[in-house]
Amino acid sequence: MSLVKVGRSFIYSALLVAFWFPASNLQVTGQSLAQESAPKGPVYVVQAGDTIWDIAQSFRVSMEELMSINGITNPGQLSEGAQLVIPGLDGIEGVLTTKTIPYGETLFSLSKRYGIPKETLSQLNHVISPAELYAGATLIIPQSNAEIPAVRREILRSGQSILELAVLRDVNPWDFLTINALETTWEASPGEILLLPGVGGKADVPGGLPEGVDQVKISPLPFLQGKVSVLNVKAQEGTSLNGVFMGHNLHFFGEAGELIALQGVHAMTEPGVYPLVITGTLADQTPFSFSQMVGVGSVDYPYDKPLTVDPATIDPAVTKPEEAEWSALASQATPVRYWSGAFLMPSPLPQDYCLETGDCWSSRFGNRRSYNGSSYEYFHTGLDVVGGTGTEIYAPAAGIVVFAGPLTVRGNATMIDHGWGVYTGYMHQSEIIVKVGDRVEPGQLIGLVGGTGRVEGPHLHLEVWVGGVQVDPLDWLSQAYP
Repeated sequence: MSLVKVGRSFIYSALLVAFWFPASNLQVTGQSLAQESAPKGPVYVVQAGDTIWDIAQSFRVSMEELMSINGITNPGQLSEGAQLVIPGLDGIEGVLTTKTIPYGETLFSLSKRYGIPKETLSQLNHVISPAELYAGATLIIPQSNAEIPAVRREILRSGQSILELAVLRDVNPWDFLTINALETTWEASPGEILLLPGVGGKADVPGGLPEGVDQVKISPLPFLQGKVSVLNVKAQEGTSLNGVFMGHNLHFFGEAGELIALQGVHAMTEPGVYPLVITGTLADQTPFSFSQMVGVGSVDYPYDKPLTVDPATIDPAVTKPEEAEWSALASQATPVRYWSGAFLMPSPLPQDYCLETGDCWSSRFGNRRSYNGSSYEYFHTGLDVVGGTGTEIYAPAAGIVVFAGPLTVRGNATMIDHGWGVYTGYMHQSEIIVKVGDRVEPGQLIGLVGGTGRVEGPHLHLEVWVGGVQVDPLDWLSQAYP
């Protein structure tokens, strides 16, 4: 699996730059640097496992410039605890450290949280646009500012002044201005998140989100091609959430102050950074909206050998209506979660053996494909499980059948809704045993393997859809979500 490639895109008419690079094989050694005297200027203290390449990319400088200013002739000679001068940061002194930016922060909120002027924070991080501070990016700050103070957060309501808010919350107006880096009491805009000094605050909360939303955790981050990320939000009970990512609506479910959304990423998505918008209503019915860029990383999917199929099965006049019908089935998010734990193998083959050896499937999800001499513009949307005509197909998890019938490309097909926007599909069957509306349980017989539709031979094509997107079924067979 490769890391996220360097990407550029526009958001709110601002130029966005993503700085994700592969690490080198260099490692910290016990040898010393050529530089022995106390360095002058901003410095970084080398940590165990650091490499010159890693440090250069974290601080957005060239490896050659970093080596030159520190008198390093051999990039493999890097000592843990050594202090490296970071070039390009004129006027800044002291020891620098790095933090990972979580979802829920902006340049303004990070400036307030760490007590660093926006101009200094921009200089340290070579920020061209505030949107460059995407979730998962590295934030460079002075080590002395690394501790986050406990604060409260407040949305400035429409028609409300900072002076009114200060009186309402029993806060000194001048303290209010200082912590929010404001010069006047009328400088803030309605809907802006302001920090309040005083008792009852929290430290590890997203500074760009309102009081009552205490954490937004995305795993994995960055999102990955053909994979599912889990968005876990800890919020005050009574908070409702929704959102949008890459054109797909986010559906949050849960209770007792913990809301969860599952979202897949299309396997052919261009790696880079994209806006993730979360909107909602707080427990007191106050609405809010927040947008931040997040990364999408690439996955090294292999290329299958060119395939020869019936031309009618790749004719857009046939495929597009069928794809629209099939994807529409998986676009809804049922609020009931039917499944529990990892999914079962849908065939009689032993699950442990299949996962350990990989001998139970003839083609994996995401493989790039060429049909009838075309370019590799297609990808494999599922997992091809081996089996001859008549081999049993079993439901991998509990759910409700939402489709059971013949299709041109997919052959005899079945789709099951497992709740929360998770669906599975079964294609090329010789026989369908269930019907629409049936409730199925894990291990229940639902059909038989066949060779109907666009195939070169009998097999089961298994798909998993999450958030309206096809994702890798092997992930669902090998681990429990969310």
